[in-house]
Amino acid sequence: MVFDLDGGTLPATYPFALWEALIRRVPELAEEKLVGVLPLRGTANSERILLPKRSKLVMRLPTALAEHAAARLTGQQLDITGSTLRLGDAKVRPIYPYPTIHAQLVTGTSDEVLFVEHINTQLGKMQIKANLICGKRHSINGDQRSLQGYSLVIHDLTPGASLQLQFAGLGEGRQFGCGIFVPYKVISGLSEG
Repeated sequence: MVFDLDGGTLPATYPFALWEALIRRVPELAEEKLVGVLPLRGTANSERILLPKRSKLVMRLPTALAEHAAARLTGQQLDITGSTLRLGDAKVRPIYPYPTIHAQLVTGTSDEVLFVEHINTQLGKMQIKANLICGKRHSINGDQRSLQGYSLVIHDLTPGASLQLQFAGLGEGRQFGCGIFVPYKVISGLSEG
């Protein structure tokens, strides 16, 4: 579900406050563990994030909950720690399989080797064979909580495995933007002559 946004700046710690604002309007979101709120795209510094004019709020949620959430959120103003975020029209955006997907932050241990081992174990339990590239360590910090992990690219996925990972995600904190995979553009042909 994709909502148009109208908002200037938000605190860098917005994911926790955004989730609280969303479940105040649609309490059923908190009852569904597969609900995810993708990170907002914008220009960030350590204290604020500036949202471009064409910003979108993108949520992953079951079809059965989508219409209800859209009806309860369209046209609403959300208070995000003193900043106002206005939600516009909502559109359904289907998920398509891509051979390479990326998550901005997948929660896990601070030891990169152990993190990669844990991800490979999770993929094995899901019967997914793929390759992965572990990126930078990131954290999302709020007033009373913090989530930490690494960015992650998973590639050489079959269509079924790609859809499975995009629907289920990896790790904890989907409601705060963690463990949610989106298509990742592949640059090819660099070694060709």
